[in-house]
Order: sequence, then C-alpha cells, then structure tokens
Amino acid sequence: MLSNKRIQELELVMEFEKVEECFKEVSSWIENVGRKRLKEMINLDDSLEMLLQAQKQFREFDLVASDYCRRGQEALKKMDRWEDFSSVDVQSYRVKLQSYRDQLEEFCNQLDENRHRICETVRLYEFFDKVRHQLQRGECKKLAWTRS
Repeated sequence: MLSNKRIQELELVMEFEKVEECFKEVSSWIENVGRKRLKEMINLDDSLEMLLQAQKQFREFDLVASDYCRRGQEALKKMDRWEDFSSVDVQSYRVKLQSYRDQLEEFCNQLDENRHRICETVRLYEFFDKVRHQLQRGECKKLAWTRS
C-alpha cells in the first residue's frame, strides 16, 4: 500500500513539472504585463469620450488577460489531486502550487473588479450625459423646478 502511494506521489511530481511550465508562463505574464496594465487603468478620465476609449482598451486587454486566467485555472485543475497527498516529499510542490493559485486568484479577482468598475463608470457617465443633454434642451424643466 505504501509503495502505491509513493508511486502516485512520483507521478504527481512528474505531472507537476510538466504543468509548471504553464504556471511559470502565466505567472510571468501576470507580473510583467497584467499587473502593470491594471495599474494603468486605476485612474479613469473625467469625460465620457475618454472613458469609452479606456473601456475599449480594457476590453482588448481583458480578452488576453482572461485567456491567461483560464489557462492558469486549467493548469491548477490538473493538479487538484495534490490535496490527497501530505508527505514531506510533496510539501514543497504543494507550497509552489498554493503560491501560483494565490497569485492567479488575486489577479483574476482584480481583473473582474476593474471590468465591473469600468462598466459601471461608463454606464453612470452615459446616464449623466443623457440627463445633461435633456436639461440643455429644456426637457427636464419640470424636474429642475421641483428640485430647486
């Protein structure tokens, strides 16, 4: 029984080494490209036109970033069996795996948050722009008078 478990652990280590190349590629992209691009998009411009341009640029980035997130998640899924092993020999691989998981989860969450924030900001600016145009055309005079 013990030898079967040891063989399974060795197979997992070999599998990890194959999958680790994917982890390294995803991790490198997150650190060298992904995080920098997300930081660039923290401060959004104050005009609807600039926001729409930022949204377009984010969507292009989001396609690539989402692909890296998907690839990382698929690689992690292949390593789900690690949870069943607790030997000292496998511990260092589990630590690496957890590190990749944490990095990927953090980045994907930041990506989701930025996607939502940009979408909501554009939606609000479009609403305010519509109201401003209606006010300029006098369509909201009744609303303006009741509020003053």
